[in-house]
Amino acid sequence: MITNKNIVLTGASSGIGLEVLKLLVKGDGNVILAPSLDAENKLKDFDENVIPMNVDTGSQEGVDAIFEKANEVFGGEKIDIFYANAGFPYYEEFNYTDWDRVKRIFDVNTLSPIYTYAKYAEHLKGRAGILAYTVSAIGKMAMPGYALYSASKFGLQGFQEAIRLEANKNLQITCLYPIATDTNFFKVANEVEFEKPFPVQKPDIVARKMVDGIEKGKKFVSPSGLFQLSKVLMGICPPVRTVYWKLETNKLDRFKAKLSKLNK
Repeated sequence: MITNKNIVLTGASSGIGLEVLKLLVKGDGNVILAPSLDAENKLKDFDENVIPMNVDTGSQEGVDAIFEKANEVFGGEKIDIFYANAGFPYYEEFNYTDWDRVKRIFDVNTLSPIYTYAKYAEHLKGRAGILAYTVSAIGKMAMPGYALYSASKFGLQGFQEAIRLEANKNLQITCLYPIATDTNFFKVANEVEFEKPFPVQKPDIVARKMVDGIEKGKKFVSPSGLFQLSKVLMGICPPVRTVYWKLETNKLDRFKAKLSKLNK
């Protein structure tokens, strides 16, 4: 169990982040700064060791504010663990022109975690620290209906690969690769209900494996054994991936047909 740590956990008010928070508060001596858009409302029932902070993590100003707040609440002591977990998806056919909509998902899912690395490395000044990312299995295999989400996570995947070659030895980087997780992720992705990708995993299982991975110093955490097996199968027999993609594309087609009916 992780204990006696100063922790920043973004996106802690819902989904995987909330489940991770529930585990971290059990550790004696942990103090957790929990920034999200609506943290002060959603996390008000947690004990005094959880400090909610309403902030937009998808902006330079927001990330800078998180580090300033951390310096305040941790009394100038270092951040032992910074878990950049905040992120969100769109589920849609990408068939429109909207710069701001595209920029928003990259600001939150890609640029913010990249900027966080730079700020955290500066903050540590050579001291030991742990940086954690929620990358997602979709950062390794794109999915129909998730073109922008896939691209944003592929960007983060590429960054973490490269930065490991540059980062100082004092910094542990642990990345999480969950498959579809049964959270409000899907409600955020589109207000119209759609079929979830296969398979779907429970968030408490994902959180438990991630916290365990951080504690044990793992570089990568893949909570789904089925995903690991499928990667091997698809590598040996690429048609397996083609069939899977076809099944998921069929779901998108049914969603598009549903939208068409609703818009009539």
